[in-house]
Amino acid sequence: MSSREERLETTLIHASTRGDFEQKTGVVNVPIYLSSTFHQESFDDFGPYDYSRSGNPTRDALEKSIAALEGGARGLAFASGIAAISSAFMLLSSGDHIVITEDVYGGTYRFVTQVLTKFGITHTFADFTNAKDVAIAIQPNTKLLYIETPANPLLGITDIEQIVELAKANDCLTFLDNTFMTPLYQRPLDLGVDVVLHSATKFLSGHSDIIAGLAVTKDEELGNRLAFIQNSFGAILGAQDSYTLIQGIKTMGARLVQSTEAAQKITSYLDSHPLVEEVFYPGLASHPGHAIHAKQSTSPGAVLSFRLPNRETAKAFVESVQIPVFAVSLGGVESILSHPAQMSHAAMPKAEREKRGITDGLLRFSVGLEHVDDLIADFDQALAIANKNLIANN
Repeated sequence: MSSREERLETTLIHASTRGDFEQKTGVVNVPIYLSSTFHQESFDDFGPYDYSRSGNPTRDALEKSIAALEGGARGLAFASGIAAISSAFMLLSSGDHIVITEDVYGGTYRFVTQVLTKFGITHTFADFTNAKDVAIAIQPNTKLLYIETPANPLLGITDIEQIVELAKANDCLTFLDNTFMTPLYQRPLDLGVDVVLHSATKFLSGHSDIIAGLAVTKDEELGNRLAFIQNSFGAILGAQDSYTLIQGIKTMGARLVQSTEAAQKITSYLDSHPLVEEVFYPGLASHPGHAIHAKQSTSPGAVLSFRLPNRETAKAFVESVQIPVFAVSLGGVESILSHPAQMSHAAMPKAEREKRGITDGLLRFSVGLEHVDDLIADFDQALAIANKNLIANN
């Protein structure tokens, strides 16, 4: 069976060892090539690898894997998610303009507002849940429409095909951060997106043990341009971390399915709890992007957010839960609870956060592999304590 015909869950397991590694040695795990340089046997004719910044066999296997999983022409592995994102932005030139979703990861917000502006690249934030708002924001010098869907942390949904149509009509590129969905649940390149980006630290790795980023381009020429930037910046993923990420990808199918099933049950519990003001999760029928997400993705995923009345209530809840870790990041085998206002979106000024609905009572929850009944019981006792705290302070 070819990789084009098989299910993605199968490709997750085998993509890294297909080709040279398997044919030459029969290995089931890609070797870790811990070499900074490579001997060249000919004075005039060099081999495929010369220096590991420019190419490494272990990283090459990873990059080919993510390209196969996303259905793209070329994959590239970076030292972090933001390294992948910022390198992709370097495809732009001075004088270019970006239209970017207002519901965006704080690190991306920081790079666009504080770094790109130094190079004469301007931006406009728009509500990407409304294609008309995006269309209004496009200027004659707009070269890129930047999408997150589901967006971080409010899980806003962008109609990918609508934005791609706008981009093509205005001769723009489209980038999409696919961290929350992964290629298992959403394949943006199939919908016309030009570059897909991942913080592979999250679900693709799945064990909170490495920092990594990935990018996949729809066509080879764009991939070559991005590879030139990667090599020029040296923003590459090392061989050891590339191997670790390959291993994480192999188990992602089983991990993400279990976490998603638990997320749906936890969402239903939170949605009916009197202390919870609002739950953000595209699997809820009440979510404004529910129908659109169902059209372009195969699952609501394993991340949700919920709003408690204020900072003090959120603090009481966080300090009372016993199972989740309270930490930056998401997508690990352990459930991770975070406070976007002072974690993922701390780089965003308070006024901008609140304008986007990122209040001090908002919490984001990445569901891990613990038993769902244990997680719900833990949430129940913590919410009871948080409610007592709220009553005592009113």
